[in-house]
Amino acid sequence: MSLTFDFARIPYVHFGAGRFADIGKFAARLGKVVLLVTGVSSFKKSGRYEVLVKDLNANGVRCFNYTISGEPSPEIIDSAVRDLKDNGIEVVVAVGGGSVIDAGKAISAMLKVEGSVFNYLEGIGGALSHSGVKVPFIAVPTTSGTGSEATKNAVISRVAKEGGFKRSLRHDNFVPDVAIIDPQLTVDCPAAITAACGMDAFTQLIESYVSTKASPMTDALSLKAIELLVESLVPSCTSEAGNVEVRAKMAYASFISGVTLANAGLGVVHGFASTVGGEFDIPHGVLCGTLVSAATRKIIECLKCSGNDTYLEKYANVGAVFIKKHLDNLGSRDYLLDVLIDRLEEWTQVLKLPRLSEYGISNVDVDRLSEKTGNKESPAKLTKDALKEILVARL
Repeated sequence: MSLTFDFARIPYVHFGAGRFADIGKFAARLGKVVLLVTGVSSFKKSGRYEVLVKDLNANGVRCFNYTISGEPSPEIIDSAVRDLKDNGIEVVVAVGGGSVIDAGKAISAMLKVEGSVFNYLEGIGGALSHSGVKVPFIAVPTTSGTGSEATKNAVISRVAKEGGFKRSLRHDNFVPDVAIIDPQLTVDCPAAITAACGMDAFTQLIESYVSTKASPMTDALSLKAIELLVESLVPSCTSEAGNVEVRAKMAYASFISGVTLANAGLGVVHGFASTVGGEFDIPHGVLCGTLVSAATRKIIECLKCSGNDTYLEKYANVGAVFIKKHLDNLGSRDYLLDVLIDRLEEWTQVLKLPRLSEYGISNVDVDRLSEKTGNKESPAKLTKDALKEILVARL
């Protein structure tokens, strides 16, 4: 843990059941011509889309709509900007999962500049540096997972065996101006999506908690959010799916995962997310969820070999979160580490997280993918062989 750190700003947050009704008034304060970015699934089917448009109109706002399916590619963003640039958009409101919010974030950024978004992507395009000038942006998540409503980057993907990538369009000014987080919007989210998104949030929280760039602030935020997620993840996918209080815990944990990843960074699971996700059409949350147990086991194994007590203690703290309400004596550090690994493996089974092979990944891909994967801010720098073991464990 570093006692010298910076902490990025977060959006103006409006959190709570029923806050969906506030979108119109907040949008109207920022402008009178709104681009509403939405997905193609439950939000429109629920009837809330029509309610929102009426509310925006009642607040004197004129609306355009852009619908996105799947993770945003450079072509999708460029096409949207090209079609919308002359419409006088004054506010972008994205209502949906992480991909929708990333798309809205990228569109709000690209409406003010020239050229393809590809040219502004970190580590792949990079020919141009974005000024940070954007159209005001409001993020309204309908899933609990990516935390994109709290971050300054939009993930842009192109899935292909040759030339595929997942990279970020990033600037401090791209943090949403407003985040409206209403857990009622997540109640209709199917169990499989809830599980994948929840595991993404957990992965972001644990990776930022044990990150080599963690700080006292990120530690405090992430550990409490892990506690709430442990209490709510399985119930939100099973018997308590319609419980708004349970969904609120998930929504809060997801938001905090965005805050902590933005300030502490992420680890090797998200290293895999960049490489595997660039080559194979696998949902980000599924990929993180299916790998986090195997990755955690391998990292702890390596930390034990190196005698790195600082990070072993942190992993043990997460293990304690899983059992603190059930045992008076939490036991030794090694016991708590075993608890953490066992519970993550149990989650993998209970939540029915798919194996990598279901998305076309096989042994022939393991060597190549491991070679391209970075450790990011992992507390244990895993070798290529260790990375291969993680992938093979989930084929």
